[in-house]
Amino acid sequence: MISKDVKILAVVGMSGSGKSVAVDYLTSLGYPKVYFGGMILREMERRGIVDTPENEKQFREEIREKEGKDWVVRQVVDEARRLIAAGQKRIVLDGVYSWTEYKILKKEFPREMTFLALVVPKKLRYKRVSERPERPFDHKAIVERDIAEIENLEKGGPIAAADYYILNDGEISETQTKIDEILRDIEF
Repeated sequence: MISKDVKILAVVGMSGSGKSVAVDYLTSLGYPKVYFGGMILREMERRGIVDTPENEKQFREEIREKEGKDWVVRQVVDEARRLIAAGQKRIVLDGVYSWTEYKILKKEFPREMTFLALVVPKKLRYKRVSERPERPFDHKAIVERDIAEIENLEKGGPIAAADYYILNDGEISETQTKIDEILRDIEF
């Protein structure tokens, strides 16, 4: 049984919504994170697959098809449980991708889980993705990624079912202030 003091905050959103910026802020406050995409990247590296956007997309979909839609979340649950066993009371999850993952997290951590969705007007989101320093996408690639994530990975479900929403269309400091308000509200 997990201590009633444990709280887990999952940050969700489409590519370019500001998940990484939000998670970076949360980790700067001292909260450990478990990165869903990191499970994919770690397994790609273990298998000798070169990390490119195309390879990552293909692998992300293939591993869920071969190992089950719950493969990534099983790794995340194990990592969260290791952190809890090591005494962590607050954990941030970065990048819940699917409805399956959402449901498993709610089942595994029924009292502990809170979902925070970052939402951004699509035009701004696409601009951010095209201009980001790491793994930028052109317009065609981001549209294809959105479609793949919504249709193949059911990414819309966790966003739609989130407990809190931040419209992340302003300055980083504004988003940080909104995050601080949510942290106070959930006693994180």
